[in-house]
Amino acid sequence: MSKVIKKTTYINTELEWAEQQLASWKQYVDANPLHELKDRIEWKPTAKGGVLPMVIASIEAQGKFIQETMKNYLALLEVVEKLREKEEAKVEIRGSGELSTMAEDFLKNRR
Repeated sequence: MSKVIKKTTYINTELEWAEQQLASWKQYVDANPLHELKDRIEWKPTAKGGVLPMVIASIEAQGKFIQETMKNYLALLEVVEKLREKEEAKVEIRGSGELSTMAEDFLKNRR
């Protein structure tokens, strides 16, 4: 029984990491819809032993962060899709892994 070992390239490793980031960002945005945001408040102790409410993250700040995350998500998604297409278009070379100049010219000009 022969095992097929897929060569892991640097690009594939980076693409997998980027896809994990995309999944994480998407999960965060989905878990925090803009219409359900509320000011995050914590109680700060005062010098005299009392406590005061402090806004840790306002609705506006949270909304801005989520919008920035969505922009970053879309930008990274575009880059990942282009790199995936580029990786899938590569031709696997048998043997020593080197192409002759004639073969390289053929692959470059075949489209």
